[in-house]
Amino acid sequence: MSEGKLGWDNAFTARSPFGTVKGSPSYAGALSFMRRPYSRDLQGVDVAVVGIPLDTATTHRPGARFGPRAIRAASTGIAWERPWPWDFDPFDRLAVIDYGDCEFDPGKPETIVPFVTGYFASIVNAGVVPLTLGGDHFVSYPVIKALAALHGPLSLIHFDAHSDTWGEEQQRLDHGTMFYHAVKQGLVDDARSVQIGLRTTNDEPLGFNILDARRVQRDGPEAIAAEARRIVGGRKAYLTFDIDCLDPSCAPGTGTPVCGGLTTYQALEIVRGLAPQGAAPVDLVGMDVVEVAPAYDVGEITALAGATLAAEFLCVLAARRGLRAG
Repeated sequence: MSEGKLGWDNAFTARSPFGTVKGSPSYAGALSFMRRPYSRDLQGVDVAVVGIPLDTATTHRPGARFGPRAIRAASTGIAWERPWPWDFDPFDRLAVIDYGDCEFDPGKPETIVPFVTGYFASIVNAGVVPLTLGGDHFVSYPVIKALAALHGPLSLIHFDAHSDTWGEEQQRLDHGTMFYHAVKQGLVDDARSVQIGLRTTNDEPLGFNILDARRVQRDGPEAIAAEARRIVGGRKAYLTFDIDCLDPSCAPGTGTPVCGGLTTYQALEIVRGLAPQGAAPVDLVGMDVVEVAPAYDVGEITALAGATLAAEFLCVLAARRGLRAG
């Protein structure tokens, strides 16, 4: 544990990327994610939190470019103690830094994918797991490209109201088609991937295993998590959470809300259920939370949900790290 000091700001003065910071007021200081130190030094780092403030790929309401800032701000309210109900502190096991934002040129859209892919390649090639804060859901695509170049085709664990696999002949900046292209380009293995919470129509969903919103309500979080673990197995996996997977009553601050979604509790329980169990634990090599659009939020509940989910992702990753250490 790290004790905060009056007049000190852990985002700038921390000497170590380990430890939960106590003593810093939630309403003051730089808005780094979970009070992690800001750094561009990847030596000895396990996880780098990176924002991608992109929302030019949205098809309904824009505003997710402000998502990274909102998630970081909301995280300060939950950074004072280890995440509940885990019996360990993820920051005792993982060296986590806030890497800042990936700043691309929005006036040259044709350069965005190669720029972001190259930006993340330097992170993943250093052996660091990226935790990305979106941005609209298209941001997952260039990150996955960087990861697949290192690891080969990935399994996708995809929480969403939408499949994001609608086909198109010519690839665009579109947050509803990027996983179609990811499969066609061999970046994602759809047969060993799972989509959770879907509740929009797509008659050609490729080969993804779909656990839709009604199945979540019928079977419950524990069974859904167990099925996700079975499908993905021990393969290299990318965990992506579109905040519109949650019902609009739990996450109004998003661009394409759809009624009938998961509660925050259900989503958190499913994520917790991805922690190591059995002989082939899920092997997360990248994670993201996307589509938080604070202009439509109410009382910052969407941003808080995004920050809490991202912290849970770290706990799942840290649980696997603890398994290796044991």
